Amino acid sequence: MKKVCFFTILVCLNAASFLVAADSQTCPADLGGKCSDSDDWQGEFFPGISQIKYEGASSKNPLAYKWYNAEEEILGKKMKDWFRFSVAFWHTFRGTGGDPFGAATKYWPWEDGTNSVSMAKRRMRANFEFLKKLGVDWWCFHDRDIAPDGNTLEESNKNLDEVIELAKELQKGSKIRPLWGTAQLFLHPRYMHGGATSSEVGVYAYAAAQVKKAMEVTHYLGGENYVFWGGREGYQTLLNTDMERELDHMARFFEAAVAYKKKIGFNGTLLIEPKPQEPTKHQYDWDAATAANFLRKYGLINEFKLNIECNHATLSGHTCHHELETARINGLLGNIDANTGDAQTGWDTDQFLTDVGEATMVMMSVIKNGGIAPGGFNFDAKLRRESTDVEDLFIAHISGMDTVARGLRNAAKILEDGRLGELVGKRYSSWDTELGKQIEEGKADFEYLEKKAKEFGEPKVPSAKQELAEMIFQSAM
Repeated sequence: MKKVCFFTILVCLNAASFLVAADSQTCPADLGGKCSDSDDWQGEFFPGISQIKYEGASSKNPLAYKWYNAEEEILGKKMKDWFRFSVAFWHTFRGTGGDPFGAATKYWPWEDGTNSVSMAKRRMRANFEFLKKLGVDWWCFHDRDIAPDGNTLEESNKNLDEVIELAKELQKGSKIRPLWGTAQLFLHPRYMHGGATSSEVGVYAYAAAQVKKAMEVTHYLGGENYVFWGGREGYQTLLNTDMERELDHMARFFEAAVAYKKKIGFNGTLLIEPKPQEPTKHQYDWDAATAANFLRKYGLINEFKLNIECNHATLSGHTCHHELETARINGLLGNIDANTGDAQTGWDTDQFLTDVGEATMVMMSVIKNGGIAPGGFNFDAKLRRESTDVEDLFIAHISGMDTVARGLRNAAKILEDGRLGELVGKRYSSWDTELGKQIEEGKADFEYLEKKAKEFGEPKVPSAKQELAEMIFQSAM
């Protein structure tokens, strides 16, 4: 019993850790900053860290880009336009390092230990300084990450409006805009059964009102996309679940979102972010194929695209490359949450992508897609619990951006080399014959194919040359 109680306490500490900070860490005198009861902060949030610049692959400077050169053109497009990098507000400015087994480990200098509107404004100022020093023009948010939940919907909206007005002011004179916004429909207890799929109609209505407001502020700030991530849209057991009814309700919810988007003149892309499980046992948007099937069934296929997260891909038993290709060939690739998971764990670890091989395969899909604008690469990734220095925020993003940049360079090298493309083309060369074309055009029935099979006799099946394909791929690394 003592063990159970102790574990429960730890879980509660983790859930509340974003509301709590140690007073001793609030206003260190050595940073030249000053805390107050308002959102004012005197001096820089990141003193000693200047604009991050490109120094090339030979640089040993951890606060410099080695592979990401924003203005450099590759395959006819600037690197910054291939990527459209984005910072995730929730991980970068609300991540505490807490987990189910331990309390917060991160106490950023500007935090005052509250979840007040004034503290939210201070975080927003820190966000804009971070973006400018990193040289990134986009950021992503959940509504309740950037402004505190109120006691009523009206109070929550008022809090959000106040912070959004500051963000609008901070945008002036810059290109900084939200890549996408979304509503947080998973943390509050009201959403324990889901939002759009809740068994309570009042919760469904509340979720709709929250999405309405989140979409409005995303539009107001010039956001280019809006995301739906259904962390609670699923079930723990089918014994007490009417799955068909819940799926119908979710479709009605999305239909209403499409209608409201058009009503307010928001031209951004609506995105669904597939994830198989966690926190629910089974989420309804399990993977890209499941999400595509849902959109087709309910006639929404032309209204949405997909936001593919690499760590979610591995949780669903796929590679990120597989999910990107599934989205791409269905015309649904809209955005990428650039992160990765740990092969030794079975949950969403949200680590920064540092595997150059994986990044290369990601960029092969992006190149085939012609880019992903108006989407981009959002770093839905967090520092490890043990990384607690402010500069670690920069180092992590620099590493992630450099990794994806190396992936682009490698993918371009593979494309220009041509050998991998030739190998694939040769493998399917029999389909370039008259019979192959007849089949692909739907002009060959079974009787005709039977006749051809008798003419050909036993077919000769050539090698797939997988090892050669892997050799060519690795030679670009």
